[in-house]
Amino acid sequence: MRIGPRLDASVGPPPLSRRERQVADLVAEGLTDRAIAAQLGVSARTAESHVARILTKLGVANRVQVATWVLRMRGAAEAA
Repeated sequence: MRIGPRLDASVGPPPLSRRERQVADLVAEGLTDRAIAAQLGVSARTAESHVARILTKLGVANRVQVATWVLRMRGAAEAA
């Protein structure tokens, strides 16, 4: 599977909202939608919706790719 240009940290972060960034960080920690919901005090459906929007915005197909993006962004921030 080809990783789209949005995953390239050198291009800069895609327009994730502050909440979506929080959710992406929790996805990278391996949390399920239900665990994300509990952590953030929202419904599981809301957490699921956030994850779905993140997948779309990043142009990726799964949570592993979201985690990869988060790690790349952290690496880029540390290098700056």
